[in-house]
Amino acid sequence: MPDYNQPLSGNEMIRTGGSATFMRLPSQDTAEGLDACFVGIPMDIGTSNRPGTRLGPRQIRDESRMLRPFNMATGAAPFAQMHVADIGDVPINTFDLKKSVDIITDYYNKLLSHEAIPLTLGGDHTLTWPILCAMRNKYGPVALIHVDAHADTNDEMFGEKIAHGCPFRRAWDDECLNNEKVFQIGLRGTGYSTEDFDWARQQGWTVISAEECWYKSLTPLMQDIRAQIGNTPVYLTFDIDSLDPAYAPGTGTVEVGGLTSIQGLEIIRGMSGLNLVGCDLVEVSPPYDTTGNTALIGANFLYEMLCTLPQCQS
Repeated sequence: MPDYNQPLSGNEMIRTGGSATFMRLPSQDTAEGLDACFVGIPMDIGTSNRPGTRLGPRQIRDESRMLRPFNMATGAAPFAQMHVADIGDVPINTFDLKKSVDIITDYYNKLLSHEAIPLTLGGDHTLTWPILCAMRNKYGPVALIHVDAHADTNDEMFGEKIAHGCPFRRAWDDECLNNEKVFQIGLRGTGYSTEDFDWARQQGWTVISAEECWYKSLTPLMQDIRAQIGNTPVYLTFDIDSLDPAYAPGTGTVEVGGLTSIQGLEIIRGMSGLNLVGCDLVEVSPPYDTTGNTALIGANFLYEMLCTLPQCQS
């Protein structure tokens, strides 16, 4: 039986000590030899409102220290089946968003050459577009499950084509997406016109508003989405502002009436059985997260994503 990496146990070192990696896992410089890896993108230069997401990856790692290796709810034991490590952060150019986009794509092209599945700690949502470009380079157009309060399909923001409100319009431009298998869940709030959400529908995407999710389990929804996606490679992008600010106040663009943390778990656990090729958790802003709960939820959701990977289901 292979000898897999293990998180540092709380019985070996107190939880507030040890490595500052995700779940206190071993670290390495590349994804070589790994089945899955955690990687941070400490970026907020694409943000339009409150800043601070450049500090997100570090805070998510810190709040992951209480996570244990066995998932009591699902029975998943990822560290008994996969080689997993924390490979650090993408070295973006914090003074140049356009250069950073290219840096991220190049980084993920190299990462994916090692056959590891990346789980990304954001960072503002701009970062998903260059990751999807790398996914397209490896898999072709992918299915997408996008959990968010906002559609992020603006063509421009302040005359710029690259910003955290534009990544899925740019991914569409670059033919990164299988348009019949794109699902946006949790959209809500105010806007400028119906075009804010309807543009996606016009491309064949499925848009599920937050109001359609109120007062119900999302397990049936995920069963339907799984049936529609089938075995197509699928990417999960989870903006923490999809959750109601009662659960996740530490983010840049909060909207009332959001998903619950339980519904977030139902969405992620509902990915199990899909051909999941990558995930990200974005828009955690520690300066607005006074209790640490937003980063704590982000850490738990990233662990749940790890538990849904195909290798963890074998």
